[in-house]
Amino acid sequence: AIVARAEEEGWLKEIEKTKHAVPHGDRSGVVIEPWLTDQWYVDAHTLAQPAIKAVEQGDTVFEPASYSKIYFEWLRNIEPWCISRQLWWGHRIPAWYDADGHIYVAETEEDALAQAGGKPLTQDEDVLDTWFSSALWPFSTMGWPEKTEDLERFYPTSDLVTAADIIFFWVARMMMMGLHFMDEVPFKRVIINGLVRDEKGQKMSKSKGNVIDPLGIIDELGADPLRFTMAILSGTRDIKLSKQRIEGYRNFGTKLWNAARFSQMNEARRVAGFDPATVQQSINRWIRGELTRAERQVSDAIEGGRFDDAASALYRFVWNVFCDWYLELAKPVFQGVDEAAKAETRAMTAWTLDQTLKLMHPVMPFITEELWDQLAGDGAPRDEATLIGASWPVLPDSFIDAAADAETGWLVDLVTDIRQLRAEMNVPPSAKPPLTFVKPSDVNARLIDLHRPLILTLARVSEVSVADALPTGAVSLVINGDTAALSLAGIIDLTAERARLVKEIAVFDSDIGHVNKKLGNPNFVSRAAP
Repeated sequence: AIVARAEEEGWLKEIEKTKHAVPHGDRSGVVIEPWLTDQWYVDAHTLAQPAIKAVEQGDTVFEPASYSKIYFEWLRNIEPWCISRQLWWGHRIPAWYDADGHIYVAETEEDALAQAGGKPLTQDEDVLDTWFSSALWPFSTMGWPEKTEDLERFYPTSDLVTAADIIFFWVARMMMMGLHFMDEVPFKRVIINGLVRDEKGQKMSKSKGNVIDPLGIIDELGADPLRFTMAILSGTRDIKLSKQRIEGYRNFGTKLWNAARFSQMNEARRVAGFDPATVQQSINRWIRGELTRAERQVSDAIEGGRFDDAASALYRFVWNVFCDWYLELAKPVFQGVDEAAKAETRAMTAWTLDQTLKLMHPVMPFITEELWDQLAGDGAPRDEATLIGASWPVLPDSFIDAAADAETGWLVDLVTDIRQLRAEMNVPPSAKPPLTFVKPSDVNARLIDLHRPLILTLARVSEVSVADALPTGAVSLVINGDTAALSLAGIIDLTAERARLVKEIAVFDSDIGHVNKKLGNPNFVSRAAP
């Protein structure tokens, strides 16, 4: 009709076909067309000023701090906020109209009728924007506008944990509404984490069929593995969640469970009056220091809202330190004849396990509470009946022992290097070659004597000796500046092993030649990034 009239009146210049993007609704798929209507707006610019100032002066902080830039960018460039929506569901806008179009805003229809002097009224059919209703959440859920006990106790709260995609939609609007109605920020800290996506990095949605149902995962794998997975992956980057990852952390829970069983089987029980500061054995002083470092890392990470760092520190300590090394180092002591060392190590194991359960409880509450209960009868009674009511460990710096770190660290490095060498040289697991140290330093000689029984067991060697020269048919390694050697003659095929190494060297030589050729090309070097 418009084109026909333009032609008729002579003001149509030309008709030109143009390709352009036609917006479609995400859910309906229908074309979105402009349509001028009356809407309700909020003067967001006025509300934004106190919210900007609150973050500028540190009343509310972001973790990580860099995300405050997104907050400021939105609020400093904010436009009037349309809060009315043409939907069936939501909080209906509390505005009524009389026959002449006059507007009456009130809390209830009775109040509106009173304002209108009894005139017939019709309520606005629109509902409030979801984010408007959500912006009131910190105080509207606590009985506001009444001054309730809950409102007094819980407003403001300490932390808000959310994702970066709703810093403007939710965080900023809660700040604006909280400051406007309560004259105080709704929370002191905003901790930003990533979005949970599927294993391919796609956003989860029912239409794609890639939603991981947490209740199904809990039924199949348990709540603790899911909780720990979410914690250890909860940095600011998006989480690529898969069932396989959760299964991996279920194995971590199993590792902790087995460590507790091992401790029970070896009669590791709490001892009344036991003081970890007084232990004498090198491995016990070492694990005391490692636990102290882990406690520091976990406490600092939780305090800073870095839950992924806290979970990672726990994983490293429980799996790599406590289970893989300390319990392995303790095993020969448990099986030995030194009763004093055995008693001390049992008490230290029980104490370390109790502290570990406390540190693990926030991220694996069910398995740790169960273990706490099962271990309750092992030895002296605890002060805390339940783990959830136990005090958080705060270990002193004096628990870190540099001498024990050096002594046990030397043993850990030696055994690790020997195991790697055995694997590289294809030494059968059942074989026990002799280990020889060549002219060791006085420090290393003392450590050899100190740890000889543990070296024999953990490195799976037949003997530990000292010599002036490398034995024939031995493969060497360097530990703490000294040379040690495994005598493998008669255990492996040295000729075949030599041929394998020659092939490996040839591959490395080829790679080095390829790199040198590139570096010798001026064109390549000039274009290479510094």
